[in-house]
Amino acid sequence: MSYYDVFDEWGRLDVPEGKLEFDLCLPIVSNHLPKDAEILDLGGGPGRYTIELARLGYTVHLADLSQTLLDQAKKKIETLELKNVKSIAQVNAIDLSHYDDNSFDSVLLFGPLYHLTNEAERVQCVREVNRVLKPGGLVFASFIPHLSGAIGTAIRMFYLPNQVSIETLNRVFTSGVFNNNAKQGFQEGYYPPSAEIVSLFAENGFSKILLRSIRGWGSEQEEQLCKLQKEDPKTYRVVIGLINQTADDPAIIEMCAHAIYIGEKQ
Repeated sequence: MSYYDVFDEWGRLDVPEGKLEFDLCLPIVSNHLPKDAEILDLGGGPGRYTIELARLGYTVHLADLSQTLLDQAKKKIETLELKNVKSIAQVNAIDLSHYDDNSFDSVLLFGPLYHLTNEAERVQCVREVNRVLKPGGLVFASFIPHLSGAIGTAIRMFYLPNQVSIETLNRVFTSGVFNNNAKQGFQEGYYPPSAEIVSLFAENGFSKILLRSIRGWGSEQEEQLCKLQKEDPKTYRVVIGLINQTADDPAIIEMCAHAIYIGEKQ
Protein backbone atom coordinates (compact mmCIF):
# COMPACT_ATOMS: atom_id res chain seq x y z
CA MET A 1 0.00 0.00 0.00
CA SER A 2 2.93 2.37 0.62
CA TYR A 3 3.59 2.25 -3.13
CA TYR A 4 0.28 4.00 -3.81
CA ASP A 5 0.97 6.59 -1.12
CA VAL A 6 3.71 8.03 -3.35
CA PHE A 7 2.75 6.84 -6.86
CA ASP A 8 0.61 9.18 -9.00
CA GLU A 9 -2.26 6.74 -9.59
CA TRP A 10 -4.56 9.50 -10.85
CA GLY A 11 -1.97 10.67 -13.36
CA ARG A 12 -1.27 7.09 -14.53
CA LEU A 13 -4.37 7.35 -16.72
CA ASP A 14 -3.23 10.62 -18.29
CA VAL A 15 0.03 9.40 -19.83
CA PRO A 16 -0.35 7.67 -23.22
CA GLU A 17 -0.26 4.10 -21.86
CA GLY A 18 -2.91 4.78 -19.21
CA LYS A 19 -4.97 7.09 -21.41
CA LEU A 20 -5.39 4.44 -24.10
CA GLU A 21 -6.35 1.90 -21.45
CA PHE A 22 -8.93 4.25 -19.94
CA ASP A 23 -10.33 5.29 -23.33
CA LEU A 24 -10.80 1.64 -24.33
CA CYS A 25 -11.94 0.29 -20.98
CA LEU A 26 -14.62 2.82 -20.07
CA PRO A 27 -16.78 2.00 -23.14
CA ILE A 28 -16.41 -1.72 -22.41
CA VAL A 29 -17.84 -1.10 -18.95
CA SER A 30 -20.57 1.35 -19.94
CA ASN A 31 -21.72 -0.83 -22.85
CA HIS A 32 -22.38 -3.75 -20.49
CA LEU A 33 -23.81 -1.91 -17.49
CA PRO A 34 -27.57 -2.07 -16.98
CA LYS A 35 -29.43 1.22 -16.95
CA ASP A 36 -29.52 2.89 -13.51
CA ALA A 37 -26.95 0.42 -12.12
CA GLU A 38 -25.59 0.87 -8.60
CA ILE A 39 -21.86 0.18 -8.75
CA LEU A 40 -19.10 -0.66 -6.28
CA ASP A 41 -15.73 0.56 -7.55
CA LEU A 42 -13.57 -1.80 -5.48
CA GLY A 43 -9.90 -0.87 -5.50
CA GLY A 44 -10.85 2.32 -7.32
CA GLY A 45 -8.05 4.39 -5.77
CA PRO A 46 -8.34 8.11 -6.55
CA GLY A 47 -11.68 7.57 -8.27
CA ARG A 48 -11.13 7.98 -12.00
CA TYR A 49 -13.76 5.39 -12.93
CA THR A 50 -16.00 6.41 -10.04
CA ILE A 51 -16.08 9.98 -11.28
CA GLU A 52 -16.64 9.11 -14.95
CA LEU A 53 -19.41 6.64 -14.16
CA ALA A 54 -21.05 9.14 -11.83
CA ARG A 55 -20.93 11.70 -14.64
CA LEU A 56 -22.73 9.17 -16.81
CA GLY A 57 -25.52 9.07 -14.24
CA TYR A 58 -24.75 5.86 -12.35
CA THR A 59 -24.86 5.57 -8.57
CA VAL A 60 -21.35 4.69 -7.41
CA HIS A 61 -19.65 3.61 -4.18
CA LEU A 62 -15.85 3.91 -4.02
CA ALA A 63 -13.69 1.57 -1.92
CA ASP A 64 -9.93 1.15 -1.63
CA LEU A 65 -7.31 0.03 0.87
CA SER A 66 -5.29 3.25 0.54
CA GLN A 67 -6.66 6.12 2.59
CA THR A 68 -4.26 8.46 0.76
CA LEU A 69 -5.93 7.69 -2.57
CA LEU A 70 -9.42 7.88 -1.07
CA ASP A 71 -8.63 11.34 0.31
CA GLN A 72 -7.61 12.44 -3.18
CA ALA A 73 -10.85 11.05 -4.57
CA LYS A 74 -12.97 12.74 -1.93
CA LYS A 75 -11.52 16.17 -2.74
CA LYS A 76 -12.12 15.75 -6.47
CA ILE A 77 -15.65 14.42 -5.98
CA GLU A 78 -16.54 17.27 -3.63
CA THR A 79 -15.11 19.82 -6.06
CA LEU A 80 -17.19 18.35 -8.88
CA GLU A 81 -20.28 18.16 -6.62
CA LEU A 82 -21.10 14.62 -7.74
CA LYS A 83 -24.08 13.76 -5.57
CA ASN A 84 -24.46 10.25 -6.96
CA VAL A 85 -21.18 9.07 -5.42
CA LYS A 86 -22.91 7.69 -2.35
CA SER A 87 -20.01 6.44 -0.24
CA ILE A 88 -16.22 6.39 0.03
CA ALA A 89 -14.80 3.71 2.32
CA GLN A 90 -11.44 2.21 3.25
CA VAL A 91 -12.02 -1.47 2.55
CA ASN A 92 -9.89 -4.57 2.00
CA ALA A 93 -10.96 -6.45 -1.14
CA ILE A 94 -10.95 -9.77 0.73
CA ASP A 95 -13.34 -8.49 3.41
CA LEU A 96 -16.43 -6.64 2.17
CA SER A 97 -18.32 -6.90 5.46
CA HIS A 98 -18.84 -3.13 5.15
CA TYR A 99 -21.53 -4.00 2.58
CA ASP A 100 -24.69 -6.11 2.79
CA ASP A 101 -25.49 -9.13 0.64
CA ASN A 102 -27.02 -8.39 -2.77
CA SER A 103 -26.21 -4.67 -2.62
CA PHE A 104 -24.88 -3.86 -6.08
CA ASP A 105 -25.75 -4.33 -9.73
CA SER A 106 -22.06 -4.29 -10.64
CA VAL A 107 -18.59 -4.42 -9.09
CA LEU A 108 -15.50 -3.00 -10.75
CA LEU A 109 -12.47 -5.00 -9.64
CA PHE A 110 -9.75 -2.95 -11.32
CA GLY A 111 -6.66 -3.48 -9.23
CA PRO A 112 -7.00 -6.00 -6.39
CA LEU A 113 -6.23 -9.05 -8.52
CA TYR A 114 -2.87 -7.49 -9.46
CA HIS A 115 -1.74 -7.77 -5.86
CA LEU A 116 -3.35 -10.88 -4.32
CA THR A 117 -0.44 -13.32 -4.56
CA ASN A 118 -2.09 -15.85 -2.24
CA GLU A 119 -4.64 -18.18 -3.82
CA ALA A 120 -6.86 -18.26 -0.72
CA GLU A 121 -7.08 -14.46 -0.79
CA ARG A 122 -8.04 -14.43 -4.47
CA VAL A 123 -10.80 -16.94 -3.78
CA GLN A 124 -12.01 -14.95 -0.78
CA CYS A 125 -12.04 -11.74 -2.83
CA VAL A 126 -14.15 -13.28 -5.61
CA ARG A 127 -16.53 -14.88 -3.11
CA GLU A 128 -17.02 -11.53 -1.39
CA VAL A 129 -17.68 -9.84 -4.74
CA ASN A 130 -20.25 -12.52 -5.48
CA ARG A 131 -21.91 -12.01 -2.09
CA VAL A 132 -22.40 -8.26 -2.46
CA LEU A 133 -23.68 -8.53 -6.03
CA LYS A 134 -27.36 -8.93 -6.77
CA PRO A 135 -28.38 -12.07 -8.70
CA GLY A 136 -27.46 -11.46 -12.32
CA GLY A 137 -25.02 -8.72 -11.28
CA LEU A 138 -21.84 -8.14 -13.24
CA VAL A 139 -18.19 -8.13 -12.19
CA PHE A 140 -15.59 -6.34 -14.31
CA ALA A 141 -12.16 -7.65 -13.28
CA SER A 142 -8.83 -6.56 -14.70
CA PHE A 143 -5.67 -8.63 -14.41
CA ILE A 144 -2.18 -8.95 -15.88
CA PRO A 145 -1.87 -12.19 -17.88
CA HIS A 146 1.04 -14.48 -17.10
CA LEU A 147 3.26 -13.99 -20.15
CA SER A 148 2.69 -10.26 -20.27
CA GLY A 149 3.58 -9.91 -16.59
CA ALA A 150 6.58 -12.22 -16.82
CA ILE A 151 8.05 -10.45 -19.84
CA GLY A 152 7.41 -7.11 -18.15
CA THR A 153 9.36 -8.39 -15.15
CA ALA A 154 12.26 -9.38 -17.43
CA ILE A 155 12.31 -5.86 -18.88
CA ARG A 156 12.31 -4.49 -15.33
CA MET A 157 15.35 -6.67 -14.54
CA PHE A 158 17.26 -5.15 -17.46
CA TYR A 159 16.53 -1.56 -16.42
CA LEU A 160 16.12 -1.89 -12.63
CA PRO A 161 18.29 -4.84 -11.55
CA ASN A 162 18.04 -3.83 -7.90
CA GLN A 163 14.33 -4.71 -8.04
CA VAL A 164 14.50 -7.97 -9.98
CA SER A 165 17.12 -10.69 -9.61
CA ILE A 166 17.32 -13.74 -11.85
CA GLU A 167 15.76 -15.72 -8.97
CA THR A 168 12.87 -13.27 -8.93
CA LEU A 169 12.43 -13.63 -12.67
CA ASN A 170 12.47 -17.44 -12.46
CA ARG A 171 9.79 -17.31 -9.76
CA VAL A 172 7.55 -15.11 -11.90
CA PHE A 173 7.86 -17.39 -14.93
CA THR A 174 7.24 -20.45 -12.74
CA SER A 175 4.47 -19.29 -10.40
CA GLY A 176 3.30 -15.88 -11.61
CA VAL A 177 4.24 -14.32 -8.26
CA PHE A 178 6.39 -11.17 -8.23
CA ASN A 179 7.99 -9.72 -5.11
CA ASN A 180 10.15 -6.64 -5.49
CA ASN A 181 13.68 -6.91 -4.05
CA ALA A 182 13.78 -3.15 -3.37
CA LYS A 183 11.49 -0.73 -1.58
CA GLN A 184 11.03 1.39 -4.70
CA GLY A 185 8.48 0.66 -7.40
CA PHE A 186 5.60 -1.78 -7.75
CA GLN A 187 6.01 -4.09 -4.75
CA GLU A 188 4.16 -7.33 -5.47
CA GLY A 189 2.10 -8.77 -8.26
CA TYR A 190 0.33 -11.86 -9.50
CA TYR A 191 0.27 -12.76 -13.18
CA PRO A 192 -2.08 -15.68 -13.93
CA PRO A 193 -2.90 -17.35 -17.24
CA SER A 194 -6.26 -16.06 -18.43
CA ALA A 195 -7.73 -19.58 -18.14
CA GLU A 196 -7.00 -19.46 -14.43
CA ILE A 197 -9.01 -16.26 -14.06
CA VAL A 198 -11.95 -17.78 -15.92
CA SER A 199 -11.79 -20.84 -13.62
CA LEU A 200 -11.47 -18.69 -10.49
CA PHE A 201 -14.72 -16.91 -11.25
CA ALA A 202 -16.51 -20.01 -12.59
CA GLU A 203 -15.73 -21.92 -9.39
CA ASN A 204 -17.12 -19.09 -7.29
CA GLY A 205 -20.48 -18.44 -8.87
CA PHE A 206 -19.90 -16.57 -12.14
CA SER A 207 -20.39 -17.30 -15.82
CA LYS A 208 -18.14 -15.62 -18.37
CA ILE A 209 -19.57 -12.89 -20.60
CA LEU A 210 -16.34 -11.47 -22.02
CA LEU A 211 -12.60 -12.01 -21.86
CA ARG A 212 -10.34 -9.68 -23.83
CA SER A 213 -7.17 -7.65 -23.80
CA ILE A 214 -7.85 -4.03 -22.90
CA ARG A 215 -5.28 -2.30 -25.14
CA GLY A 216 -4.86 -5.25 -27.49
CA TRP A 217 -2.15 -4.85 -30.12
CA GLY A 218 -2.16 -1.14 -29.29
CA SER A 219 -0.02 -2.08 -26.30
CA GLU A 220 3.44 -0.51 -26.65
CA GLN A 221 2.07 1.79 -29.39
CA GLU A 222 0.32 4.21 -27.06
CA GLU A 223 2.33 7.32 -27.86
CA GLN A 224 1.77 6.92 -31.59
CA LEU A 225 -1.93 6.25 -31.07
CA CYS A 226 -2.36 9.34 -28.90
CA LYS A 227 -0.60 11.38 -31.55
CA LEU A 228 -2.85 9.87 -34.24
CA GLN A 229 -5.95 10.67 -32.16
CA LYS A 230 -5.04 14.37 -32.27
CA GLU A 231 -3.79 14.56 -35.85
CA ASP A 232 -6.09 12.18 -37.72
CA PRO A 233 -9.19 11.25 -35.67
CA LYS A 234 -10.81 9.36 -38.56
CA THR A 235 -7.86 7.00 -38.97
CA TYR A 236 -7.57 6.69 -35.20
CA ARG A 237 -11.16 5.44 -35.00
CA VAL A 238 -10.45 2.81 -37.66
CA VAL A 239 -7.37 1.62 -35.77
CA ILE A 240 -9.28 1.43 -32.48
CA GLY A 241 -11.95 -0.61 -34.25
CA LEU A 242 -9.29 -3.08 -35.39
CA ILE A 243 -7.83 -3.27 -31.89
CA ASN A 244 -11.27 -4.04 -30.47
CA GLN A 245 -11.99 -6.52 -33.25
CA THR A 246 -8.97 -8.64 -32.33
CA ALA A 247 -8.81 -8.09 -28.57
CA ASP A 248 -10.30 -11.48 -27.70
CA ASP A 249 -7.65 -13.42 -29.62
CA PRO A 250 -5.98 -15.68 -27.00
CA ALA A 251 -2.46 -14.76 -28.16
CA ILE A 252 -3.21 -11.06 -27.82
CA ILE A 253 -4.80 -11.54 -24.40
CA GLU A 254 -1.73 -13.33 -23.05
CA MET A 255 0.88 -10.97 -24.51
CA CYS A 256 -0.61 -7.47 -24.55
CA ALA A 257 -0.62 -5.95 -21.05
CA HIS A 258 -3.81 -5.74 -18.99
CA ALA A 259 -6.86 -7.87 -19.74
CA ILE A 260 -10.47 -7.71 -18.57
CA TYR A 261 -12.92 -10.42 -17.57
CA ILE A 262 -16.66 -9.75 -17.32
CA GLY A 263 -18.75 -12.28 -15.43
CA GLU A 264 -22.37 -12.60 -14.37
CA LYS A 265 -23.40 -13.80 -10.93
CA GLN A 266 -25.43 -16.99 -11.14
